[in-house]
Amino acid sequence: MEGVDYLSDERQKAQFDVEAMKVAWAGSPQALQLSNRMANLVANDPAFEKFTRPMMGRKELLKNTLRKAAHGWKLIVDLRLTEEAKWLRLYIDEPAYTDLHWGMFIPAIEGQGTEEQKKKWLPLAQKMQIIGCYAQTELGHGSNVQGLETTATFDPQTDEFVMHSPTLTSSKWWPGGLGKVSTHAVVYARLIVAGEFHGVHGFIVQLRSLDDHSPLAGITVGDIGMKFGNGAYNTMDNGVLRFDHVRIPRNQMLMRVTQVTKEGKIMQSNVPRQLIYGTMVYVRQTIVADASKALSRAVCIATRYSAVRRQFGSRDGGPETQVIDYKTQQSRLFPLLASAYAFRFVGDWLKWLYMDVKERLAANDFSTLPEAHACTAGLKSITTTATADGIEECRKLCGGHGYLVSSGLPELFAVYIPACTYEGDNVVLLLQVARFLVKTVSELGYKKPVGTTAYMGRVASLMQNNCAVQTAEGWLNPGAIVEAFESRAARMAVRCGRQLAEFENPEEGFAELSVDLVEAAVAHCQLIVVSKFIEKLQQDIPGKGVKQTLEMLCYVYALFLLHKHQGDFLATGYLTPKQASLANDQLRTLYSKVRPNAIALVDSFNYTDHYLGSILGRYDGNVYPKLYEAAWKDPLNDSDVVDGFPEYVQPILKQKLRTAKL
Repeated sequence: MEGVDYLSDERQKAQFDVEAMKVAWAGSPQALQLSNRMANLVANDPAFEKFTRPMMGRKELLKNTLRKAAHGWKLIVDLRLTEEAKWLRLYIDEPAYTDLHWGMFIPAIEGQGTEEQKKKWLPLAQKMQIIGCYAQTELGHGSNVQGLETTATFDPQTDEFVMHSPTLTSSKWWPGGLGKVSTHAVVYARLIVAGEFHGVHGFIVQLRSLDDHSPLAGITVGDIGMKFGNGAYNTMDNGVLRFDHVRIPRNQMLMRVTQVTKEGKIMQSNVPRQLIYGTMVYVRQTIVADASKALSRAVCIATRYSAVRRQFGSRDGGPETQVIDYKTQQSRLFPLLASAYAFRFVGDWLKWLYMDVKERLAANDFSTLPEAHACTAGLKSITTTATADGIEECRKLCGGHGYLVSSGLPELFAVYIPACTYEGDNVVLLLQVARFLVKTVSELGYKKPVGTTAYMGRVASLMQNNCAVQTAEGWLNPGAIVEAFESRAARMAVRCGRQLAEFENPEEGFAELSVDLVEAAVAHCQLIVVSKFIEKLQQDIPGKGVKQTLEMLCYVYALFLLHKHQGDFLATGYLTPKQASLANDQLRTLYSKVRPNAIALVDSFNYTDHYLGSILGRYDGNVYPKLYEAAWKDPLNDSDVVDGFPEYVQPILKQKLRTAKL
């Protein structure tokens, strides 16, 4: 039946102002307004239809994506969209070359180019008169930037750099937009001047003709092939690139930090080399924001379907029990719901941190850059890992129907999981955080820790004082929760520092203790998310019941992590087994309190059915008729007798297989 809201009873259970919660999720009334406008624009434009995408072949799929990107750009130009443009790209909901052009190529030039270079290249890129990508990763080298093999050798005779791929493994591999679309790239290569290596630097390199789009002389470029999933990330032309002694002008090396003169002299500006981290910080903070969007989509689908689906529990012929009422379902689903909100708010804080760092960089203040780098690296790692795992958990929470492409979950999973490895492998990033933590611990005697490591300044008390909580209700205390996470993180970091000090060779120690160091980094990063969620609750949050509901979700998030990692809390001696058990008792109670608000909480994400792309997650809950209807739209059902039946099936049925010409 059309026009029936099968979830209306659930929506009436809400104990908070849903419209106010939508504002809290969006960040501001203005952001909500822009989001609504763009979401509805995309949902009502047939050009952005996406439900046939999983059934397309690769060439058809990419061409369809190019058409959508062109239509989107036309809307941006015709409607003179500025701030709304990012919302438009979000709701088009299709990985495309534009993601890398706007998200990495332009920021790299903004962050690493001189004023003269920015004046030349940015207007071209911002008008899309050139299309760029970010060519760093190589076939044999991913996260280890210093291990890249591509070379840029300066030739003083011609005032040019010679870009070259000396080995097969030096082929650039994976850059999005590179395979078939980009005309230019920021290429990272080993700078060679007078036979000496001077570090890895970025270079602006033209790849294709601006007339006929053919690759330029000496450049081999193409797509790396099909990737995981139906449709999914196969809308992106991830590429391979090789250089055969390709010459570019000297002034196409990004020179804000390091310059090469016409005479071949290396000159350092007064801008520290760490400036290149600015682009990395920007990209990673956007990845954290994207994690909350992806996880919230999956949670919205699983929550709505869990309320629609009924299974077992029928008595005297009555209705079966809603799946969402089972404690096993709640214990898997509600922590993911809480995580989506937690990641949303830590993403807001990370955006503020990036803007603060950006302002400081402009004033030549680089003091907060190491911490920002560690924060974005660690938060990128833990949020993308949790989100990838969470999407898959949501698929399983939807039972067998979650395996259907029409559920929206398989494609969402396939689109999202590359986030665990792009812009830094998640384990490698945690090891970078661990180095930062160990350094902080080693400097405690003479340097006061600040920012997200400020708690280390109280390391003596955090190492000595144990948890004082005596009842389950005692865990409904922000101070007690923060102290628990601070003590866990501090004790794990200090223990790693002490163990490292026992090794004569620090690098050998770091390698030997790498698993423990990763766990310490996770503890530190989870503390950041918990503390930023709690800080959010200390702000003025308007709307009836909104603050109280968010507080409940905050406790769910923190106590779920405490339960999941209780081994850490027990092993460090901070908690007793009884206190850990009390935390789990309180967590169970919280699930019952979340239950009446579940549908309203996912409604607060404010996603259109078009953006969700899921029959199971439909706003009206009209799941089963729509699943049945969608099944008959599959191309296999175009005819009653399948292609191939006469040649391959009928001979078996008629027992004439021996005489059949297969």
